[in-house]
Amino acid sequence: MVGDRSAVNTGKMEEAKASCLNILTYHRELLVSRLRSLQCILDNLLACGFVCEEDVEIVQRSATKTDQVRKILELVQCKGEEACEYLIYIIYKVCDAYIDLQPWLREIDYTPSSDVTAMTVVNTDPISRYCEKLRHEMSRDTCFIMSYGQREETRLEDLYTDTQMELLNDCNESLGFLERLDQLLGDHAVFNPQGETIYVMGDAGVGKSILLQKLQNLWSKKDLQTDAIFFFKFRCRMFSIFKDTDQISLRDLLFKYNCYPDHDPDNEVFDYMLRFPEKVLFTFDGYDEIQMNDLMNAPEVVSPEVKAHPVQLLISLLCGKLLKGSQKVLTARTGTEIQSRVIRKKLTLGGFSPAHLKTYIDLHFKEQEHRDLVSVQLDASPHLCGLCSTPLFCWIVLKSFRHLHTMHDSFYLPETCITLTDIFLLLSEVFLSRSGSPAPSLLKKSTRCVSETFKAGLRPLAAFAKLALQGMERGSFIYSQEEITECGLAEEDLTLGFLRPISEYDASGSPATFEVFHVILQSFLAAFALVLDEQAAAGSILKFFAECSRKREPSCLPFDLCICGSSKSNKKTPFETNEHLQFTNLFLCGLLSKAHAGLMEHLVCPVLLKKKQALLKSYLSTSVKSHLTGLPHYNSGEGRKVHVLPNFLWMLRCIFETGSKDIAQMTAKGITADFIKLGHCNVFSGDCTALNFVLQHRRRLLGLDMDNNNISDYGVKQLRPSFCKMTVVRLCVNHLSDSSIEVLAEELCKHKVVEVLGLYNNYITDVGAKLVAQIIEECPKLRVVKIGKNQITSVGGRHLASAIQSSTSIFDVGMWGNSIGDGGAEAFAEALRHHPRLTNLSLSANGITSKGGRCLAEALKENSVLRIFWLVQNELTDDAAPLLAELVQANTGLSHLWLINNQFTVDGIKNLAAGLTNNTALKEICVKGNQLSEEEEKLFVEEKRLRFH
Repeated sequence: MVGDRSAVNTGKMEEAKASCLNILTYHRELLVSRLRSLQCILDNLLACGFVCEEDVEIVQRSATKTDQVRKILELVQCKGEEACEYLIYIIYKVCDAYIDLQPWLREIDYTPSSDVTAMTVVNTDPISRYCEKLRHEMSRDTCFIMSYGQREETRLEDLYTDTQMELLNDCNESLGFLERLDQLLGDHAVFNPQGETIYVMGDAGVGKSILLQKLQNLWSKKDLQTDAIFFFKFRCRMFSIFKDTDQISLRDLLFKYNCYPDHDPDNEVFDYMLRFPEKVLFTFDGYDEIQMNDLMNAPEVVSPEVKAHPVQLLISLLCGKLLKGSQKVLTARTGTEIQSRVIRKKLTLGGFSPAHLKTYIDLHFKEQEHRDLVSVQLDASPHLCGLCSTPLFCWIVLKSFRHLHTMHDSFYLPETCITLTDIFLLLSEVFLSRSGSPAPSLLKKSTRCVSETFKAGLRPLAAFAKLALQGMERGSFIYSQEEITECGLAEEDLTLGFLRPISEYDASGSPATFEVFHVILQSFLAAFALVLDEQAAAGSILKFFAECSRKREPSCLPFDLCICGSSKSNKKTPFETNEHLQFTNLFLCGLLSKAHAGLMEHLVCPVLLKKKQALLKSYLSTSVKSHLTGLPHYNSGEGRKVHVLPNFLWMLRCIFETGSKDIAQMTAKGITADFIKLGHCNVFSGDCTALNFVLQHRRRLLGLDMDNNNISDYGVKQLRPSFCKMTVVRLCVNHLSDSSIEVLAEELCKHKVVEVLGLYNNYITDVGAKLVAQIIEECPKLRVVKIGKNQITSVGGRHLASAIQSSTSIFDVGMWGNSIGDGGAEAFAEALRHHPRLTNLSLSANGITSKGGRCLAEALKENSVLRIFWLVQNELTDDAAPLLAELVQANTGLSHLWLINNQFTVDGIKNLAAGLTNNTALKEICVKGNQLSEEEEKLFVEEKRLRFH
């Protein structure tokens, strides 16, 4: 019996094996129409001896591709079943090349036999070869961090550290953080499925470019979660090198500025991209650096075969007119506007967290002694820590420390309040100290003399500065060899580190162009040029202040063209933001400050230096007065408010760089408002020192709203001296931890003037909640506390409730979005029972069930003060309805009761409706989103105070 079954199975296998010839015959028409990459098939058939050279020549002489396919099918069918199955096996193995035929393989339920799997298939398909070439070149180009000094190279994996990558929705509200970069292209946090672009934004120096480099490196190693097999990287500033008359095809743009496919006479690679654009991934770095001009009025490019200006091709790619369905990652500086309709998802880079900073220090220094030394110095300076949360500044500080500590035993990081000018002077000192330096061991015990280093390097420094200023004036970051020579730079100067060669912009691959290694360094050098220039009028130092003071209309170019159909203006707009000019002004203030006068007197005529210092101080004094007078003021319940304009923050930064106490005092005196709104102003931790530098001179009390920024714990520590004057402290959505609350508790409880405390949407735990409770208990003027959307459980809820119970001043408490549960609800019930002052309370989204709801309702029957009570998004059921109905019937004075998105049924709502018959105070009970059908909602149509919509 067993032998019979074996014979039957063998017969079926033979039948299945014999069917390969029939399969090719039966599906001949489909194969003729869909089979491509014929060279790979011919190569493998030839290698395995199924065809000879003469057969290959016969196939290749066929006039068309379809004729070639027919000839191949005829040849393999003549050679027998083994040849037929081997042909199908080639299609099975080289799936990328024959992606059109993968559904066909599933349809015929193809499984390779043991005989054919023993045969070798070599992938000679142009598409697969090009994919491998792209990965190889991408790996080669990204495995090292771009060398700033051209004398050293650091492996990316040895120094790369993640930053805070916060996901945002289309309204710029936080959706949490991206845990790992390899998940960037996933579907999590997508708010516009029709969009194709992932938009990464962040301030200059925050790590956008290095993030893309890491992304590219992950793809090259197949560690990126994506199906893309083609990856093209572009830096947007490259598009400024093209002339207005230049025309190029999409194919050439992709291949010429990345790499060309080899052995692709039939253009199969590009054709494949056109058919499967979802397999293509792009990164575009520095969108804000694109220069806008009259090309924006040119028609859209919708055909991949048409030649057009590269900027038009870029726009058409981003807008989906070309290669629609391809994936794009676009970076730009914060403040660059892009139409939401083209954005798939969005994230903002927030720099290093304390944990990231520690990791970065550990990677930077291999010796534990150096790690400890740097960490101690950073911990002693919250301002320096704040600056080091920006990766670029951190790199400069750590690089300078390592280099100068190696050369000089006495070098330590500055103990005084370090400025950005100090940081870039440190970097320049490192670069200039390389010129003609003896071996470090010979300098180990030498005395560091900054002025001597700058005097010795003045010639190349002045030349680099002149070059940077020329680029700034014409709105360019790229320099030709001719421009470099004209500024007096020699070949040996290029190795110092200020410039680096960029070959990707030159199709020949020769390094014919250069760039300053970072745009902020270009701004610093341009400011240096303004100070060093003894030929131009002294007043020329103010040229960029005038440029930055001009009001600009908000624009989304070039997306206005590709989405709305027209551009807004024919005027040439160098960049989307003028931040590079603002940085130049900032560095000018620093270089002309009293703190750096000793150094600059060695480099500039002292008389001219003093003249420029006087001019700058006079200009700043006048412009500060004008700016403060022009700010929009309005009156509110919290006094006279002023909502500052974006330039206000840059003005504060410039004042801090000057270190001028006179200007700071004048600015503080000029702030006549009682309340300053700095919300959504892109304030980061380092700015808090500049803000404190001015506010510490204010004599009157002040309210400060800094909601929706990125000041972090470092920023709160820097604001410590100013909390004594603050009646309103709003720090919502600022990445604060319990460490910040510790500082606030210490300062606010000491001075007892705070009236409003806003801490919504931070990272406060029960530890921080206990400290906030202390503030509530010890600050007799505190009226409003907003601490929702933190990480507070029933433990913290009890601390807060107990403090609120003892407070006679507090009237508004927001707890939305914590996790206090029924335990916290019971504590709040006791706090509410006889509270004399509390009128507004939100316990929404806190995991409160009917048990907690009943406690709250019971307690509120004895409260005649509360007017607004929110219990939205909890877990209340009909079990809580009878006591809530009794509360309603008690007519305590409650005017707004929100029970949206709970679990009440029609029976529970009937209880509430019955209670309303004897209530005259309630204006509404909002019950939208409960468990009622539309028909059931109609039963309550007569009771207008029950709101279902």
